[in-house]
Amino acid sequence: MLWPAHAMAEPMPGVRGINHIGLTVPDIKAAEAFFVDVMGCQKATSFGPFRDDKGDFMKDLVDVDPRAVINEITLLRCQSGSNIELFDYSAPDKKDVRPRNSDNGGHHIAFYVDDIDAAAKYLTAKGIRTLKGPMPINEGPVAGQSILYFFTPWGLQLEAISFPKGMAYEKNGGTVLWSNTDPSK
Repeated sequence: MLWPAHAMAEPMPGVRGINHIGLTVPDIKAAEAFFVDVMGCQKATSFGPFRDDKGDFMKDLVDVDPRAVINEITLLRCQSGSNIELFDYSAPDKKDVRPRNSDNGGHHIAFYVDDIDAAAKYLTAKGIRTLKGPMPINEGPVAGQSILYFFTPWGLQLEAISFPKGMAYEKNGGTVLWSNTDPSK
């Protein structure tokens, strides 16, 4: 589906950036432990439950089954990047689906690291499943970055990314991506 031309002309008023990434997880305590103990995030708070046993509040608010229950929400701060919001749901129609990056709805979360080789060694020492890498990118617009994909214990795909000297496209002028190392850029 293409957006109408007028929809692209003006951005949503007041947008400043991404506040958080929401993730529904199979075990919220284990997910919290992973993000705190392995990734270095800090827990800010937990709250819940949210439910509506008779009405359509859950359907109307977050487009889930009306009898779905958010048992708990945990908010995490992850250094100088987006926050993470963990959800523990129970729902009559809940599915256990883990799309790959190539599937519609596929996703991953990338964490900027200062030293990708040190991050790779750390993940290996923690017993975290990693894929091929670190993989340096030496050509094209994102030359200068190195990447390494890895997985949480429940199968969520994550990425470690580093580009301490910037990426090739940045030298052309124009819009540059937000930077964890220089947020005012």
